[in-house]
Amino acid sequence: MKKLNDPVWRSKGISWIWDEEARNLVCAANEIWSIRQFIQATGHWPEDLPGNKGDTLVVAGLDGSLDLLCPEDAEAWLGDTIKEAMLSFQGHYEGETALIFWLPQGDKRLEISATDAVNWKCGAPYSESRIDFGRILWGEAREYPKELYSGEGRSSARSIGLFHRRIS
Repeated sequence: MKKLNDPVWRSKGISWIWDEEARNLVCAANEIWSIRQFIQATGHWPEDLPGNKGDTLVVAGLDGSLDLLCPEDAEAWLGDTIKEAMLSFQGHYEGETALIFWLPQGDKRLEISATDAVNWKCGAPYSESRIDFGRILWGEAREYPKELYSGEGRSSARSIGLFHRRIS
């Protein structure tokens, strides 16, 4: 997977961030929306977004919601409800804002294979199961998702999340 050390994720595209320091660059804790707020806003998006001077929406709770469902139901919900909301958001703001899913344990839950497939490791009692995250959300456009890095030098760079400029 290509690596990206560029702040573009803060104001454009869709990201899945697991680094708290990186998340704090775009919003305060009280500006984070719940997954429920995000879903309910589908088709009724606000004029200004709460984070990053009106350019960014950070959403928490995707991980917990996936853990409450059996893998088959989680895949269906992710592919229908969440992807529909993501496409609605992206279309409404014409790709000129950022949607960030805050996944505090995402570095341990998202697996990136040698072929750049991205899978979600399910929680108990389904911890042996995986959800084909990339196929469901970005249709296996594997050449485009990038792994986000923060820090300047190789020794200080750390993985902070995944970024996709535009899903379809």
